[in-house]
Amino acid sequence: MDIYIGIDDTDNKESRGTGHLARSIAERLSTQYPVSGILRHQLLFDPRVPYTAKNSCAAIVLSPETLPDLQSIFNQIEAIMLENFQPGSDPGLCVATEIPTAVTEFGRKAQSDLVHQSEARNLAEEYQILLRGLGGTQDGVIGALSAVGLAYSGQDGRYIEIGAIRALSGLQSVERVLQAGVHSIRTLDDAPVLEGMILADKMRPARRFSQPILYVQQEDGFWQPLKLD
Repeated sequence: MDIYIGIDDTDNKESRGTGHLARSIAERLSTQYPVSGILRHQLLFDPRVPYTAKNSCAAIVLSPETLPDLQSIFNQIEAIMLENFQPGSDPGLCVATEIPTAVTEFGRKAQSDLVHQSEARNLAEEYQILLRGLGGTQDGVIGALSAVGLAYSGQDGRYIEIGAIRALSGLQSVERVLQAGVHSIRTLDDAPVLEGMILADKMRPARRFSQPILYVQQEDGFWQPLKLD
């Protein structure tokens, strides 16, 4: 059973972003649990919403063989986040396994409309999901809960880390990209790409059908990766 970790609002305008912290957390957890991927999910991009850069949240997916104690994992991550607390940030943390449809629907709502802390906290309480604000206004609980719901849906966001894709650069063969951890390569009309060279710099596969799928378009004799939310 996969474990979904959501974090949000961990940065300020001078610090590195939430995605960077998610990768640091995943690196530390990887000594104990297999990490299936790290995801970025876009929330409502609106001036009424306080955010640092693009109002995105991050999810980490762990895939242990047996289900560990969630509270222990939560406590580990909380300690890391508090070690890296940035003044002016409003961090939130969520850890869950079985995620109800209502939480995914909350994440979808947070992508298109204003939502409030109370909604996130009420859902977490109703479904006994570990959710906590770790400083500031604690508005990060909104994005943290959204992240686990959207990641669990398997149909949202993009991978900022999966397998060895971050180690690739320049033009790489389709076979090499697949070996690095991408499940499949497709055009926007969903035609499979089976040959050719791919510009591998900063590939960010989309999460679709709970798999990392790299969407590409033809450009000057090679395949150019696309970043889809």
